[in-house]
Amino acid sequence: MDNKTTAQEPYMVFSPPATPTQATDMDGMAFDFNLGLRVSVPQGNYRVAFIDRDKHLTVYNAPISGAMATSTKRYFVNFRLEVWQDPTEEEKKAAKDKKIESKLIFSHDYNAKGKKVLLKFAGRALGDMLAWFPYAELFRQKHGCELYAQVEEQYISILQPGYPQIHFIKGDKLPEDLYASYYIGLFAPWDDRNLQPMDWRVVGLQAHAAYLLGLPPREEKIKLVPSKKAKEIQPKEPYVCIATQATAQAKYWNNASGWLATIDYLKKQGYRVLCVDREKVTVNGIYGNAIPYGAEDFTGNRPLQERIDLISGAKFFIGLPSGLSWLAWGCNVPVVLIAGFTSPGTEFYTPYRVQQFHTCHSCGNDQRNEHKYDDFGACPHHRGTDREFECTRCISPEYVQNVIEQLRKDLNL
Repeated sequence: MDNKTTAQEPYMVFSPPATPTQATDMDGMAFDFNLGLRVSVPQGNYRVAFIDRDKHLTVYNAPISGAMATSTKRYFVNFRLEVWQDPTEEEKKAAKDKKIESKLIFSHDYNAKGKKVLLKFAGRALGDMLAWFPYAELFRQKHGCELYAQVEEQYISILQPGYPQIHFIKGDKLPEDLYASYYIGLFAPWDDRNLQPMDWRVVGLQAHAAYLLGLPPREEKIKLVPSKKAKEIQPKEPYVCIATQATAQAKYWNNASGWLATIDYLKKQGYRVLCVDREKVTVNGIYGNAIPYGAEDFTGNRPLQERIDLISGAKFFIGLPSGLSWLAWGCNVPVVLIAGFTSPGTEFYTPYRVQQFHTCHSCGNDQRNEHKYDDFGACPHHRGTDREFECTRCISPEYVQNVIEQLRKDLNL
C-alpha cells in the first residue's frame, strides 16, 4: 500500500513450477500446492475431489482425464486431495444390475512438515513488507516446513538477523521440489476472493496477511535488530525522530503549521528533532512537501539498517501511515501516528494514534473507492474543493502536543 503499483508489477506475476512437483506411485500423476492445489492425472476414467479439511467442505469434485486440475483459491487452504477411479461404461454394462463403486486410488492431506515452501512478498513497499513478514515465521513454526522467502533484495539485510531460520531468495530462481508457494500482496481488484479471502480495507494490513496464510489474525510485531554500530551514530542528547513524507498526499499531515509548531514544542522540551525521511522534498501534483523548518536533516537514501540504528535510540517517533512508522514500531520505539486517510486498525495499534472524526476521514478503507494507482493519493471525496484533505488539515498541532504529553507522562520521559 505504500508504493505506486500497477498490474504489471513483478509481484503480480504468479510463476509457480510449470508442472506439479510431488510425484506419486502412479505413472503420470503428480500434485503440489503451488498456486493453489494442483493435480495432474493420466488418461483414464478418473475423478478428483478437493476438500477443505477445516471447513469440512468439498469445493471441487469432477471427472478428469489426461489433464491438470487446479483450485480457484490461490491462498492457503488446508486441502485434502482425493483421486478416484470411476467404473467405465463397459464395466457398468458387464455388472448388469450390480452397482460398481468408485475406487479411491490416491489421497493426500496437506502436510508441509520438512518440505520446501515459498512465500513471495509483494513489491517495494516498506510498510507492507514490515506488516506482513512476521507471519512468515508463524507459518514456518506452525507447519514445520523449510521456508523460503522471496522479497525485495534491499530488505533481506534487515530481516535476516531477526529470522535466521528462514531462507531468503535473491532473484527469481525458485528452489527445486517446492511443495507449496503462496503470494502475499494486495491484489486488485480487492474484492477478488480467489486471490485473497478478505479485503484489507476491512481487516487491516496485518490481518490481511494472516488470512492469506491461514493464521490467526492477531497483531504481530516485526523483529528488527540494531547493529553493533548503533550507539556510534546515535546522538548523546535526548532526541526524537520524525518522518513527514509519504507516498500519497492523502497520508500527509496537511496542516500548514502542524510540523513547525510541533518541532518548536519538542525543542522547548529539550529534544533534538531528527527528520529521517528518505526524501527532503517531494511533489504530489500541485502539492510540494519539504523537510520542516527546525528539524535536523537526517534525510537521504541511507541503508535501512542505519535507519534502524538511529530510530532505535529515539525517545519516541512521530510519523504517518507509512513505512518508517512500521520500522519504528519494529524497533520497539513508541510511535505517535498522525492519520486521516486510513481507519484505526489498518496499521499497528498504538495508544498514541492521532486522528479526528469531525470531518471526512478513512477514505482509504472505503469499499466504494477502488484505488487508481495512476492517481494514488488524491482526495477521492473532496478533490479540488475547500474540503480537500480535511482529515489531516483539521488535526491541530495542539492535539498532537497533548498526545505527546500523554506519552511522556506514561513513559516517564
